Amino acid sequence: MSATWTTAAGGITITAMGDGHAPAVLEIYRLGIATGNATFETEPPTWESFTATRMPGHRWVAVDQSGDVLGWTACSAVSDRCVYAGVVEHSVYVHPDTRGRGVGRGLLQALITSTEQAGIWTIQSGVFPENTASLALHASCGFRTVGTRQRIGRHHGVWRHVTLIERRSPTIT
Repeated sequence: MSATWTTAAGGITITAMGDGHAPAVLEIYRLGIATGNATFETEPPTWESFTATRMPGHRWVAVDQSGDVLGWTACSAVSDRCVYAGVVEHSVYVHPDTRGRGVGRGLLQALITSTEQAGIWTIQSGVFPENTASLALHASCGFRTVGTRQRIGRHHGVWRHVTLIERRSPTIT
C-alpha cells in the first residue's frame, strides 16, 4: 500500500504518521481542544498514550513542501469483540491556519483508502453539533448522520450533545 497521497490543493502531501511528527500532531490536537468544540478531552495525551491507542497503518499527517504538519487523522478500534473488527472510530484535526485548503479532505481520503484496504467496513465518529465545518467535511466524504446522542457527557461542567456519524464502505460487503 502506498503511504503517500498528494491533495488536489497542491503542495500538500498526506503521509504515514511517525514519531518525528509527534510535537506537531500534539500541538494541532491542543489547538483543537482549545476551540471547545472538537473533543471532550481537555489536554492532549502523551505521545506514548496517543500511539498506543491509535491503529498502526491508519495514522496520517498532511505536510506542506517544507515538511510542516498541517493536520492529522487516526483511528482506534471500537471494540475487542470480533464482530466489530471492521469498525473504527476516527479523529481528524487540521491546524487552524490551514483550514479551507483541502487538508481535511485529503486526510479523510487517505484514512478511507487505508481502512478499506485493511477490510474495515465502517468508520465512525462523534462530533459536537456546533462543529459545523467538521460535519460538512464528513458529509462531503460520504459520511452520514446516524443520530444525536443528547447530553452524552459533560465538557467543562456543561452537558454536550454529540452527533454520531459513520461511513459504511461501499466496497466491503
